[in-house]
Amino acid sequence: MTSLIAGEFRKLFTTRLWLWLLVGAMGLTALYTSLLIGFSEDPDTMTAPLHSPEGQRTLFAVASGGANTLVAVLAAIGITGEFRHKTATATFLATPRRGQVVAAKLATYALVGAAYGVACLFVVTAIAMPWLATKGIEVGLLDNGLPGTYAGVIADVAIFGLLGVGLGALLRNQVATVVGLLVYRFVAEPILTGIPALDSWTTYLPGSASAALTQVSLTTQEYLRAWEGGLVLAGYGLLFAGAGALFSMRRDIT
Repeated sequence: MTSLIAGEFRKLFTTRLWLWLLVGAMGLTALYTSLLIGFSEDPDTMTAPLHSPEGQRTLFAVASGGANTLVAVLAAIGITGEFRHKTATATFLATPRRGQVVAAKLATYALVGAAYGVACLFVVTAIAMPWLATKGIEVGLLDNGLPGTYAGVIADVAIFGLLGVGLGALLRNQVATVVGLLVYRFVAEPILTGIPALDSWTTYLPGSASAALTQVSLTTQEYLRAWEGGLVLAGYGLLFAGAGALFSMRRDIT
């Protein structure tokens, strides 16, 4: 399995897509962080004051919003590219146990997701610490439950890596998978969660579970507790990963 994971990393690093998506994730994180701090004193803001524990946890949780969808896209491309470029045949002939191949991809992109999460947390820290200092707000990086948010961000982005691999293995079509991911994350789920009448079940959607896991606090929406959000999101990750592995083992390659 170690050699298979190493092989997946070699495939990943043969192109610069991982780097461009990392830059994109860090850029989005910088934008989200700047917007949250810049509008923190607006009376209509949806977040708690940044001097409060809830506000600081929400601030650092934006690292997950900047990274998780792009990691899912990277992971989906990593497996659908095998079918698009006709390399799946050679891959599965070299390792006839297809489940091991999918497991190696799952492990690879979970690790990549964790690394993206760490990088985006550093972006939030680099922007927030000096900016908040000018506002007279002190942030103890090990206080106010922030370590739990850090762990939640890293776990969240890693799980989105699993989701991307699983969905890509299910759909196989690269364009459909990537477009579906982006439309769901940036259009469909925000619309659904914005409808108050649906609050009783939209809290269990992946994006809402992600927000719960990273301890986001908004005045306009209620979330599950952090551990509950983690279980829900992990359930999605395992469901898609398991389904993708099962379909990969049973379906024809070509």
